[in-house]
Amino acid sequence: MTRFGPAGNSERFYEEGHKATVEAPAWVAAQGLNAFEYSAGRGVSLSEATARAIGEEAKAHGVALSLHAPYYINCATPDPEKREKTLGYLLASARACHHLGGERVVFHVGAPVGQPRAEANRRAADTVLEALAQMETLGLGHIRLCPETMGKASQLGSLEEVLDLCLLDERLIPVLDFGHLHARDLGALNTQADFRAVLDKLIAALGTERARHFHAHFSRIAYMDKGEKRHMRFSDPGYGPDFALLAPLLPEYNLEPVIICESNGSQADDAMMMKRQWEKACDQRMEESSHG
Repeated sequence: MTRFGPAGNSERFYEEGHKATVEAPAWVAAQGLNAFEYSAGRGVSLSEATARAIGEEAKAHGVALSLHAPYYINCATPDPEKREKTLGYLLASARACHHLGGERVVFHVGAPVGQPRAEANRRAADTVLEALAQMETLGLGHIRLCPETMGKASQLGSLEEVLDLCLLDERLIPVLDFGHLHARDLGALNTQADFRAVLDKLIAALGTERARHFHAHFSRIAYMDKGEKRHMRFSDPGYGPDFALLAPLLPEYNLEPVIICESNGSQADDAMMMKRQWEKACDQRMEESSHG
């Protein structure tokens, strides 16, 4: 099943009188959506009781939950103390995700911080594998760690780097952030062929079955000469990428990702727009097949 939902709570969620994220699953489902990404970007402060309450609501309303780990994680750090902190952040995120009833922890791999890029990627791989090993020991082996493609070339997280990392263990699921990919290469996703090239690389690296259920972030994005500047809304004119170019490729490739919208404040409305575009593409695909 392809799922769509917002990253965190939209402005409209609060405008309609809601105050707590425990109310989000019912609200998200009422919009016609079926996924929600809880943001722990500024730290994992979610209590077990609250997480379990959110998880029960999500289960009752058919909403799949994922969790975004703290933004300040750096798996590539050469500093032993900072590496231990990074491991702690990943484990805390995995534990919170478990309490939510989710299975996917999205995280940023980090940055080279003065190291050669190849060495930084090796350090990052070692840290991620250590995190997986510790998760297994703690009874969290069912949680999947999901490295995200990043929006600046100075950060670890090119498409190739993320896919190479995911090849190390099947518990790693790539997060294709299409806004970041667009910004990283200063406007790379402008045609359907551009999106097709990304999906072809995904499938070539991981194989059809494993690639099918990848995780995705999508928003339009502003960028500068060094890459990502800020996430925009679908209603902001003049910004890419355009989900309408990706939508037909998902049924064509038989892909069933979780697609989380990170639009700035309008993420639920924009997620619904993507879902409608995807549904239209699926209907057209079925109609073409019936006439085939």
